[in-house]
Amino acid sequence: MRNRILAIAALAAAIGAPVAAEAQITTGSTVVVDEGMGIVADQRPAFREYVVRERTPSYTIPDRVVVGGVLPETGVTFYDVPQSFGATPYRYTVVNGRTILVEPRTRRIVQVIE
Repeated sequence: MRNRILAIAALAAAIGAPVAAEAQITTGSTVVVDEGMGIVADQRPAFREYVVRERTPSYTIPDRVVVGGVLPETGVTFYDVPQSFGATPYRYTVVNGRTILVEPRTRRIVQVIE
C-alpha cells in the first residue's frame, strides 16, 4: 500500500513539475507564454494591428528570434503593452520583422506573436 501511495505521489509530481517550472505551452513549433502572462490567442490579431498602427520600428539582429533567446543590451527599444491587451510584466518590440514580448530586465524573449 505504501509503495502505491509513493508511486502516485511521484507521478503527480512528475506531471505537475514542468507546468509549474516554465508556464509555457508548445503549439507546433512555436513556444508561447502561458495565456495568463502574455498576449492571449484571441487578442493577438488586434495586438498585431496595434503594433502596425503604432509604426513600431523593426530592429535587425544576427541571431534567430526564438522564445528563450536573449536580445542584445543595446540597439533594441522596448515598448509598454497597452492595458487593453491585459496586464503583463513584459514589454514588446519588433525584431527581424517579428513582434515579440520580452522580459525587460533580462531581455529574454518570452513570446513570439504569430
